[in-house]
Amino acid sequence: MPGGAVQPPFDAAVAAAAELPRLHSLLVSQRGTLVLERYFNGARSVRPANIKSVSKSIISALVGIAIAQRHIGSVRDPIGPYFAEHLRAAADAPKRRITIEDLLTMRSGLESTSSRNYGAWVTSRNWVRFALSRDLEDVPGTSMEYSTGNSHLLSAILTRATGRSTWQYAQDVLARPLGFSLSRWMQDPQGIYFGGNEMLMTPRQMLAFGELYLNRGRVGDKQIVPEQWVEDSFVRRGRSDYSGESYGYGWWIRDLAGEPAFYAWGFGGQYIFVVPRLQLVVVTTSSSAAGDERRGHRRTVFDIVEQLIIAPLSTA
Repeated sequence: MPGGAVQPPFDAAVAAAAELPRLHSLLVSQRGTLVLERYFNGARSVRPANIKSVSKSIISALVGIAIAQRHIGSVRDPIGPYFAEHLRAAADAPKRRITIEDLLTMRSGLESTSSRNYGAWVTSRNWVRFALSRDLEDVPGTSMEYSTGNSHLLSAILTRATGRSTWQYAQDVLARPLGFSLSRWMQDPQGIYFGGNEMLMTPRQMLAFGELYLNRGRVGDKQIVPEQWVEDSFVRRGRSDYSGESYGYGWWIRDLAGEPAFYAWGFGGQYIFVVPRLQLVVVTTSSSAAGDERRGHRRTVFDIVEQLIIAPLSTA
């Protein structure tokens, strides 16, 4: 649809989007049909975007599939057996009882590796050891503190449990069933693929993933992600002190234009929005470069999606 006619009610959304120097793409599908696809500022449909923390929603899907395939027992499994070499001390006993669900919901209780600690973490010699060595600041399973270290621990668990790299497992059980190949992305010093950041996907691949969740984990007659996992992922399990948003299993949750919505959110304006009642998926990608204007850009993108796409469809 690039370059084609803009169908109402999307003309206002496209006009507003075209004014954003950081925006790269805006895609909308409804009832499985791609109804809007626009690229901006030199971006192209075939160029993978760094989806940043949208990766956390992908990691969550892989955990759900791994549980269904019995590589992992359940979300209630403690992480201790996966990290025995790092959690050997008697003082580490509370950390050994952190569960996979605690990691999925950002309620591990471990000091965050994001924000002020991010640089030290990703320049450390062992990312898993660094994340697990953080102080236990809260009782696991109680309060949410956003930390990419939690998602990276999930990637390490997937690697150990499946006997495959996170990238290879994602290729086998998610990307290929969805009809595409997933690009390789960053690995830590031990070769574990970054769990929760730096993943690469094209906007159409992001849309396919969003539609997978809209369709309760199914593509045609094939169940890719367990239906119950999709339902469980969209249950509010914590609230971020930073953003005030609710969080499930790797998905953010809030009402948009009065509609219950779920979204994957990446730094700088990378989004996959799923609005079930409207049978709607919206994808945006943007420059992921740091800059003072990125927060204003993110808010504007969010406003365009809520006010100029979801709201008109909700009242149609």
